Parts: sequence; C-alpha cells; structure tokens
Amino acid sequence: MSTHIVEGRFSGARVIVTGAGSGIGKATALRLLAEGAIVIATDISEPRLAVLAEEARQDRFITVAGDVGDETVVAELIQAAGGPITSLANVAGIMDDFLPPAEVEDTVWDRVLRINLTAPMRLTRAVLPGMLERGAGTIVNVSSEAGLRGSAAGAAYTASKHALIGLTRSTAFFYAAKGIRCNAVAPGATLTNIQAEFRSAFAGERMGPYMQTNVPQPATAEELAAAITWLLSDDSSNVNGAVLPSDNGWSVI
Repeated sequence: MSTHIVEGRFSGARVIVTGAGSGIGKATALRLLAEGAIVIATDISEPRLAVLAEEARQDRFITVAGDVGDETVVAELIQAAGGPITSLANVAGIMDDFLPPAEVEDTVWDRVLRINLTAPMRLTRAVLPGMLERGAGTIVNVSSEAGLRGSAAGAAYTASKHALIGLTRSTAFFYAAKGIRCNAVAPGATLTNIQAEFRSAFAGERMGPYMQTNVPQPATAEELAAAITWLLSDDSSNVNGAVLPSDNGWSVI
C-alpha cells in the first residue's frame, strides 16, 4: 500500500530517529527527510547507516552509529544535531526469543529492557530541556501489540513495551502544559528484519494457536512510518498521551 508524502511538512525541523538502519526506523527517517526535516539517524550497524546515507543523498541527513542504550551515544546524537531538536522518534527495539517468565535469562531481560525502555527514557530525558526552553516538541515511542496484550511476545519484550507505554503517558502528562506532546505507536506484524524466533518449545505450543488464527496481514514499514510521522507533526496537534495501534485490527480481536 502506498502512502502520501506531505512535502514541506517538517521544513526546518530537526528530528532524531533511532533504529534507522532498517525496517520502521529506516522508513521513518526517509519519510521525514522527504518531508523536509533535518534527520539525525542512529543505528547500531554502521554499514546499514552508510547504505541509508547513500540512499538519502542529502546534506540534511546526519548519521551516528552506536548502541542507543549507551549514554555516550545519546550525548553524540544531541551534539550531532547541531541545533535545537524538534522531535524524537524512539524506534529502535529488539525481540526476546519469545521466552516465557520461567525461561527468560537475565542477559536477555537486561538487554531487552535496556534497548526497548531505558534507551528511550535517556533520549527523552536528553531532548526535553531544549524542548522545554522553546515550549514545543514532539516525541513518538514505538511500542508494540505486545504492549497491549500478553500473547504477542515473550516476557521481557512484553514487559518492555508495556512499560514504554507507561513512559509515554507519564511524559505526556508532565509536559502537556509546556507545549510538548508524547504519543506511542503500537505496531502489529510488520515486514522488517527484526529477529523473532521461538527459542522456547513451550512458548511455541502456548502461543502458536493464537498467532496462527489472530494475527492479521503484516504491514509494511512505510505504513508504520506514516503513523509515526503524523504523530510527530502538527497535523496531530490535539493528540497527546495516545497509543495508536497500527496493526490491521489485531488489537480489537
């Protein structure tokens, strides 16, 4: 399905996009660029960012390679922006091998929570002072269908995406009167390269029947980018603290 580019919608805006090397992050970065933004894109993979920069071919496109769970990378992003940051899209995320609570390892739990929750918190914390000073700013966090239900992923991913919705609502509440909006998008099945393999036989047995009957047709990354950029834009000026499912109706089943 094609989406409509709104030329000039982000003219003059500086937007940080995490997880920009592929999938939803890449589609979001390219759409923002096409709509006039200065994009500060980050990804853990420097080669993927290099490919994206070649595709973008714009001096309005800045890349910073690194792990967004690392506070030094957060600082690099703020510095690389070279000016006031208008918006933030926290897209980067990792899966958890669908491990249920009895089987989840500490290393998996810690890594998933660090990337899916702590990194968005640190980036939000980093951009807020400038937004507060200007009295304006938009933040979009990419949660998941797993942030709305318990049957879409393992324990760590599910907990991280539920918590990210909590961070979204808290941010929206605290700063609504200061001109800052924070919303979340909850994707369902999406055609990306995120690793999502079952490493638990029990999880496969328990979740398999639900996945086979309830999961609708996967979306494209571009469809998710359309929702993210709408929430980042002034077109959604009256929307704050919302969680927007973009899941082809999965959340209503």
